[in-house]
Amino acid sequence: MEFQQSDLLKSLPKQFFASLVQKVGRYTELGADVINLGQGNPDQPTPGHIVEKLKEAAENPLNHKYSPFRGMRSFKEAAAEFYQREYGVHLDPEEEIAILFGGKAGLVEIPQCLLNPGDTILVPDPGYPDYWSGVELAKAKMVTMPLREENGFLPDYSEIKKEVLSEAKLMFLNYPNNPTGAIADENFFDDTIKFAKENEICVVHDFAYGAIGFDGKHPYSFLQAEGAKDVGIEIYTLSKTYNMAGWRVGFAAGNKSVIAAINLLQDHMYVSLFGAVQEAAAEALLSSQQCVSELNELYESRRNVLIEGLKKIGWNITAPKGSFFAWLKVPEPFTSIEFADFLLDKAHIAVAPGVGFGEYGEGYVRVGLLTSEDRLREAVSRIESLGIFKKHIDNNLVT
Repeated sequence: MEFQQSDLLKSLPKQFFASLVQKVGRYTELGADVINLGQGNPDQPTPGHIVEKLKEAAENPLNHKYSPFRGMRSFKEAAAEFYQREYGVHLDPEEEIAILFGGKAGLVEIPQCLLNPGDTILVPDPGYPDYWSGVELAKAKMVTMPLREENGFLPDYSEIKKEVLSEAKLMFLNYPNNPTGAIADENFFDDTIKFAKENEICVVHDFAYGAIGFDGKHPYSFLQAEGAKDVGIEIYTLSKTYNMAGWRVGFAAGNKSVIAAINLLQDHMYVSLFGAVQEAAAEALLSSQQCVSELNELYESRRNVLIEGLKKIGWNITAPKGSFFAWLKVPEPFTSIEFADFLLDKAHIAVAPGVGFGEYGEGYVRVGLLTSEDRLREAVSRIESLGIFKKHIDNNLVT
């Protein structure tokens, strides 16, 4: 007997990148040496001191029982101390922090916490595709905010129609940005808070890449801006900062009413995280951050190798300012999918087509800085051998 899926499951957006994984898999099965730059999965191990804390905590019988429904106070206090130390932001551990099963879980849950069917949510385009999943699960209406290169990949709030603003209740933002690698400053967040207050919109800032900023710039937290907690929250995951992607641990911080809504929903869905994971997460947040500095330096060095190499072979591109992604313009006459397929077929290099992140992602591909510098150099060499770019001696290298 085969049982049919619910209408809800059938309505969910298709996972665009599942097809990319399948394509890469087919080439790998045929023995091709694929350089996979299309993924967003950290390639470095979790720092040893965090792993050791997990081992120690896993042996404690108290962690073999159900954790407190809303998480251990020690972890929430660690998150609050982390924000005070890193950003100068005061947070109440019990009322302004909610523990999450990874950042993605929180992003998908929040529309269900705050929106009713038909309500409007503003979503960046291009943007993280799982935003769309939460919108669909809430049966909300999604209106996209174009992120254009000429505006630093920041949304232009003046473009949003009045009739949309009158219905909008929620907005997603994400800086350092996936997929563009753009960053946002204090002025942008000040404008965002003013905009949100005027239109009674809750802001959800996805701070997944908060630890990864280049050229000496430490990414700015939304919660650092005056009045941020009045209008929204920030979601922080340990996945990227500490290479803990598989651990599925993060937290939401900010507006008390939003935190209460998240906690209420999760009361009905989970019994919090494994206590040992929470103890290890607290260790990550409170211990030496040297591992974070070293990781940031690693990504910056990789970025420089890739961008400088590609410019030398004639690809006219811009270096990302944060995150571990580069957002590269596709050469004419390719579409983003055509170019991604071309690189995979002819050079055995996997990249993510920009259109997979939204309509305004067309014309770009996303490249992950998640492999060694030697492999990045090899990727540059393979692309050069295709002969689609021409070297140009004139201060700037152009296609």
